[in-house]
Formats: sequence, C-alpha cells, structure tokens
Amino acid sequence: MVGIKPSDLPPTATVKFFGAGTAACFADLITFPLDTAKVRLQIQGESKATSELAAVKYRGVFGTITTMVRTEGTRSLYNGLVAGLQRQMSFASVRIGLYDSMKQFYSRGSENAGIATRLLAGCTTGAMAVAFAQPTDVVKVRFQAQVRQTDGIKRYNGTMDAYRTIARDEGVRGLWKGCMPNITRNAIVNCAELVTYDIIKELILKYNLMTDNLPCHFTAAFGAGFCTTVVASPVDVVKTRFMNSSAGQYSSALNCALTMLTKEGPAAFYKGFVPSFLRLGSWNIVMFVSYEQIKRLLTRTQHSWE
Repeated sequence: MVGIKPSDLPPTATVKFFGAGTAACFADLITFPLDTAKVRLQIQGESKATSELAAVKYRGVFGTITTMVRTEGTRSLYNGLVAGLQRQMSFASVRIGLYDSMKQFYSRGSENAGIATRLLAGCTTGAMAVAFAQPTDVVKVRFQAQVRQTDGIKRYNGTMDAYRTIARDEGVRGLWKGCMPNITRNAIVNCAELVTYDIIKELILKYNLMTDNLPCHFTAAFGAGFCTTVVASPVDVVKTRFMNSSAGQYSSALNCALTMLTKEGPAAFYKGFVPSFLRLGSWNIVMFVSYEQIKRLLTRTQHSWE
C-alpha cells in the first residue's frame, strides 16, 4: 500500500497465531523452573500418609528449587519441558493468537470492543485451547510432579512414553483428565491476562503515558501477570492436584476441591502463590514483549516480500 510503512500495517491472523506460540515457548524456556517449583508446592501435603518431614519438604519457591537441585539434580527443574513446549505451541497459539480475531468476530468487526466482548473472546479462545491441547498439559504436570525415587525408578521414561502409559492405564480419557477445571482456569486466566493486558496497554496509549514500545508492553504485562495470579490461583491448584492424582483418588475436580478444603483449609488454594506470581509475572513480561516484537518482525518480513 502506498504511503504505509510495513511497521504501520496490522499483523495478520496467521502472524498472530504463530507469533503467540513462538513467544510462549520462549517464555516457557526462561520461566520453566519457577513453574516446576509451583507444581511441587501445590501438590505438597496432598497425601496424609506422608511423614511430617515429607509434608514440609519444600519451603518457598527458592527453597523448593534448591531442594530439587540438591536431591534430584538441575535437570529436574526442567522435567516436562518437551511437553511444556508442545503445549505452548498448540495452546498459546489458539488462546492468545486467536484472541483478536475472536474479539472482532463478537464485535462484528468493530475496533472498539467493550469489556463484555473482550471477556467473551478470552473465554472462547481459552476453552478452545484446552479442548485441543489438554493432553500436553496433563503430561507436563505429571513430569513436573514426578520425584526421582531412591531406586532410580521413574513414573515415565519420556514424553511419548507418558502419553502411551496414560492412555493404556487410564484410557484415552486420562489424557483429558482435569479438562473441565482447566477450561474454568483458562477462562479466568484469559480474561484476567489478555483483557487486563489489552486494557492497561490501551489506557497507557490513550493518555500518552508511554509510546507503543517495550516499556509500555512491560508495564501492561506485569499488571496482567499480577491480576491473573490473584484470581486464578485457587483453580490452578485444584487443576494441578486433579491432573496429577492417581486413578480413583478423587471422583471429580469438585471432590478434589472439597477434599483440600476439609483436610488442609482455605489456605491450600493459595499454595505456591509466590512462585505462581513470579512465574506468571515473568512469563507474561517475556511472552508479551516477545509477542509484540515477533508480530512486528513477521509483519515487516511478510510485507517486504509483497
């Protein structure tokens, strides 16, 4: 188009789709140890058959990381990374990459989408992503929760072995275990994360507080990470417990939540809150900053060939 620079052109849906998956994978590579520590803290205290010593094995995010490195080696911090990257490439591409397209669909092409429209778009892409990528999330959580035994026996020997073992022992439905609480969680996460980022960035630009560049993206991403952690932590803990549970341990996600409440109290729903915030805050910053830059780069590259 005459008179329009490539940097001024809006990114296409394809650019957003692949850009979101790539940025999410990059963010996962950097923040994965925090996510693993979060999972370990969330499942701690789950089994009352453990001794008091085992029940307090992990203390805080950095204490958890230190304990894991000392007892299981540095590689344990990246247990489930392959499944995690598979998850992000399929999961984030849908829930983040299709968010703007879904927002335009619900607003019938209008550029001024209201809060309700944004929330609906976030819920829709979050649910779509879970339905599509749930098996990768189940395998990732199982690997992160896996503790190396003294005899060297592991629950799963590899990512593909985990998919096969779960399907064989628990049926294909086992790969979609925790799908409903995960849909609930991601509806909340998408609404808190994407809508908050959208609104904060829009307000910053509207009142000329910053230009549409890295400091603006950083600020909006940090705010989105904090809001997401506060509202999504209880559902996240239930999701982690339920997906990591053995067959028959909980009859449903609701039963898992009620068991936690009666045996461990309300505070159990915020187990791992600090690592959740450290992880979500840092993940949001890395992902959104990367996503914005990748969109611009791919858009420039795409239009330079036209």
